[in-house]
Amino acid sequence: MKFIHLSDLHLGKRLNEYSLTEDQEYILKKIINIIDDEKPDGVIIAGDIYDKPVPSAEAVALFDMFLVELVKRSLKVFVISGNHDSPERIAFGSKIMDAAGIYLSPVYNGVITPVSLSDEFGTVDVYLLPFIKPANVRRFTDDPVESYTDAVAHAVAAMNVNPENRNLLVTHQFVTGAVRSESEEISVGGSDNVDASVFAGFDYVALGHIHGPQNCGSERIRYCGTPLKYSFSEAKDKKSVTVVELKEKGNVEYRTVRLVPKRDMVELRGTYDEITRKSFYEGTSWQEDYVRVTLTDEDDIPDVIGKLRPIYHNLMKLDYDNRRTRSSSMIMGEAEVEAKTPLELFADFYRLQNNQEMNEEQTAYVRELIEKALEGKR
Repeated sequence: MKFIHLSDLHLGKRLNEYSLTEDQEYILKKIINIIDDEKPDGVIIAGDIYDKPVPSAEAVALFDMFLVELVKRSLKVFVISGNHDSPERIAFGSKIMDAAGIYLSPVYNGVITPVSLSDEFGTVDVYLLPFIKPANVRRFTDDPVESYTDAVAHAVAAMNVNPENRNLLVTHQFVTGAVRSESEEISVGGSDNVDASVFAGFDYVALGHIHGPQNCGSERIRYCGTPLKYSFSEAKDKKSVTVVELKEKGNVEYRTVRLVPKRDMVELRGTYDEITRKSFYEGTSWQEDYVRVTLTDEDDIPDVIGKLRPIYHNLMKLDYDNRRTRSSSMIMGEAEVEAKTPLELFADFYRLQNNQEMNEEQTAYVRELIEKALEGKR
């Protein structure tokens, strides 16, 4: 039985004040094309459908369009809520959706009944476990539930998984050892960690939450990653969908199909003169991509964003990397401050700000200003 594993659509997301709706619509249509080529039995969406618990009308319309296209193809669709979603909103209309083959995770109530599918190898039980916290699980048990691992372990134990069947779990958690990126929410001290051992009874665990595609200790426990890049820490990632096939019991295979976005996310570095030179960017897609520019000029360029935007139309972020920004000087103590002249103190301040010494002309100018200021106090 073949599934397309997706997660973390984050529909409605804005990045550096840019709406990504157009990019998300484009990539969803590309995913539909992949589905038409692969002809899977089902599509898994492992949480974070939306970027906010109360999504925009545009985001809801976009997800509606995607679901309609999946239903047209008579596919089974499995959807759970993630930490960015409202479980109640994702679960809305679930009983009606079931009839169309769209299975939405209900708000967690301590009981998870699998959706059973059949093929030539027997039964595949699909379990939908939305994002949960320990507090969500404590309401339904008298057992101690202190950690996220405890919470997921208890939820899994209550499923009474049949080891004779092939079992697939769709869930949205941070599994210990997964590599995060800047666009994910991080809990203090890693308190949201879930140990991979709790998934021992499943043939495949379709995970959501982590934005980079990766396995967690085993090929059967996998994050498919986001379909788009949502931070510059992901600029070098290769986005994809995961195609997973459950054959006979114990035989699971997966592969990825690359996703190419409408606009890529790229990081450019150099002096202002270098990155504005036509030979630097011609023949690339950088003028329309989402761009982060790091300038290495020692001096700030006046109105640099206004000068760069006519070349890089979707400039999202601008940084400087030079001696001033790399400064790691220490601030002196009170006794040391009192022992220095005003000129020496200003020279120290200049060095802290610019990571270099004042030249002779600057020193002479500051000395003159200080002397005039002191004369005015006499």
